[in-house]
Amino acid sequence: MIDPMQAVLQLTSRASLFPANSRYHGIDTMSMETADCRTIVYIKRRFVPEPETLASALEHTVVQGERLDHIAARYIGDPEQFWRICDANGAMDPSELTEVAGRRIRVSLLERISGVNYG
Repeated sequence: MIDPMQAVLQLTSRASLFPANSRYHGIDTMSMETADCRTIVYIKRRFVPEPETLASALEHTVVQGERLDHIAARYIGDPEQFWRICDANGAMDPSELTEVAGRRIRVSLLERISGVNYG
């Protein structure tokens, strides 16, 4: 059976240096030449979406000792996509989301799609 998240990612993907589940997938590279004629290739800046532009899938209540990668595995199906939960909550430090038991965190999968009613 095809994983639905992977199917969506494949539909929206283009050639990338990073796998489809990476936060850097689809971000272009740039290059610059140094004074000593070396070429340095780097990844363009990733702009983190505003949390309110993301469609909420659900809320999760953190329990003592829980890890963000485990939450991502449970709801998204891939522990390496913990960054989606960070984006949905405006968190720059992933550990801050699970520090306090009882905290409610948003789980969001994709940016909102124009014309879709999210209720």
